[in-house]
Amino acid sequence: MASTDIKLVRKRSPEIVYRPPRKEDGADVWRLIQSCEPLDENSLYCNLLQCDHFGDTCIAAERTSDGALVGWVSAYLLPDEDNTLFVWQVAVDQSVQGMGVGKKLLAALLDREACENVQALKTTITSDNKASWGLFSSLARFRGGELSHEPYFRKDAHFDGKHATEHMVTIEFAEGASSDMRGNWVSLRSADEARSDDAA
Repeated sequence: MASTDIKLVRKRSPEIVYRPPRKEDGADVWRLIQSCEPLDENSLYCNLLQCDHFGDTCIAAERTSDGALVGWVSAYLLPDEDNTLFVWQVAVDQSVQGMGVGKKLLAALLDREACENVQALKTTITSDNKASWGLFSSLARFRGGELSHEPYFRKDAHFDGKHATEHMVTIEFAEGASSDMRGNWVSLRSADEARSDDAA
């Protein structure tokens, strides 16, 4: 690609603001998640509550040109471990995929005052969700954290055979690791090893 082409691509990249959600975002969050397979859909009321009650630990990405909500992370501090952030869902609209929006959402969320004491992050991922494995493995590597995982919610024991096993992913952050992740994400090899245990 010629340098002039590179400049044109950069010029077309939309400006995106990363901000706390508002109650009015609930319906847009609900629609975004519906469009982002393989994410599980929640009720609209659930997304409203996330925006309203858990706004300190959720984050929205808004495209400034048209006000569209193009990215979303829902998360909360574990009730018995307030130094651990559990990430429920990461959703990125197809129109901005490949622009690092998911990474920037997590970076901005971890930089929040509400997350200043966070020492670990947890999330669950199915074995076939390569995008999520790549995102969270990259987060662990950049921040000097240690990632571990194990089957947690099992296909038969917990989902009655209707959903693939969810693996609990835990990232223990290195003490003193930099919280500034913007522009410094490490490219990641495919993380397929040790995730074949999807038995009930």
